[in-house]
Amino acid sequence: MLLAVLLLLACTASLAVGSRPVPVGAALDALLHGGATADALIVRELRIPRTATGLLVGAALGAAGLLMQAVTRNRLADPGLLGVNAGASAAVVVAIGFLGVSSAGDYVWFAFGGAAVAAVLVHLVGGGDGRDPIGTVLAGVALGACLSALVGIVTLLDTETFESYRFWVVGSLERRELGTAAQLAPFVALGLVVAALVAPGLNQLALGHDVARSLGVRPGAVILGAGAAITLLCGAATAAAGPLAFVGLLVAHLVLRLAGPDLRSGLPLAVLGGAVLVVVGDVLGRLIAAPGEVEVGIVTALLGAPLLFHLATRRNAR
Repeated sequence: MLLAVLLLLACTASLAVGSRPVPVGAALDALLHGGATADALIVRELRIPRTATGLLVGAALGAAGLLMQAVTRNRLADPGLLGVNAGASAAVVVAIGFLGVSSAGDYVWFAFGGAAVAAVLVHLVGGGDGRDPIGTVLAGVALGACLSALVGIVTLLDTETFESYRFWVVGSLERRELGTAAQLAPFVALGLVVAALVAPGLNQLALGHDVARSLGVRPGAVILGAGAAITLLCGAATAAAGPLAFVGLLVAHLVLRLAGPDLRSGLPLAVLGGAVLVVVGDVLGRLIAAPGEVEVGIVTALLGAPLLFHLATRRNAR
């Protein structure tokens, strides 16, 4: 309930806050009734698409982070860990550098395809039965390093590609179109449905593969389904806003504290928590450097890096 209230407040702030502040009443009136005033146009044309994209991206990354930690059994896992973000980034560079694609609405499909291919490669290289989560993580890290090197080569050799790519890779909701959010919504919805379907199986897998089999669970099918959900969610989110760091990590740890390890109750909280985090991060970025702004990817990195450092040092201390 608290997360739902926070989400409502965050969305209201997102409609009102920016380089040109809009009174909350005027922002809500523009949302509900439209209008032709300058404030109404700003809210309708700029901030509603931005907020809608932030909601979808946050919900997707929050759910993906929770799933990823359940699959890898690693509390340091984040959607970037399995090479999904790197796959999306490499596909975007190819689209920009070799195919002349320039808008988010166009390269969303390339980013999604790159994320899917990367996830499949990691699944095959890391072992398709899900018995070796560490091997899967190492495969993701290795693939991510290779793809990052490819991205670096292409962007260094082509300055125009670099200029276009750098505005995407930082992670931003600025100048997003409502059509992009509409393109994302089916992928995010499908990913969430698949996540809900595999959640009970992942709960059983936490007891061990042999125990799960005795309970009628097929570990390979559950891992494959979870991987498909992660690909759909991360691919769509990364395509729309770029690679936002640590959203999945932050949300997964929040959910673990609130709901425990049960994914069935944790998944709705992850969806809400991710949406709150991304929208609030975007609002904070507009407030910090007003009338300019700090991109939401930078804000989430600043929030998540201390948590990652704390978790890593605590693990080493053990």
